[in-house]
Amino acid sequence: QVQLVESGGGSVQAGGSLRLSCTHSRYYYSLLGWFRQAPGKEREGVAAIYIGGGSTYYAPSVKGRFTISHDNAKRTVYLEMNSLKPEDTAMYYCATAPKLTSAAIGFNPEEFNYWGQGTQVTVSS
Repeated sequence: QVQLVESGGGSVQAGGSLRLSCTHSRYYYSLLGWFRQAPGKEREGVAAIYIGGGSTYYAPSVKGRFTISHDNAKRTVYLEMNSLKPEDTAMYYCATAPKLTSAAIGFNPEEFNYWGQGTQVTVSS
């Protein structure tokens, strides 16, 4: 059983920054991803990182503003979020995918089999 624990959410004004962290319990997967879900909206992929090679993938809406990274020693994936906008407000979840597939790097949630409980990010204008 994989355990994922997110932290780092909070409230910030537009233009501000936050760093989310997700500590995971094992390495039986290829891809670590961040998703978000705002009230009344579908869950959407934000960023992902391939543990084996370090390749990163971003949704167009966050590219250039968000950075995903991974610390192997700490078994922690980070999401550095800069230039935050009110539309970034959502519950953010980290998730793992067992295989590096085109669907997974395309942020298909069905490719991700373990999910954390989420951490809330609120951006005020």
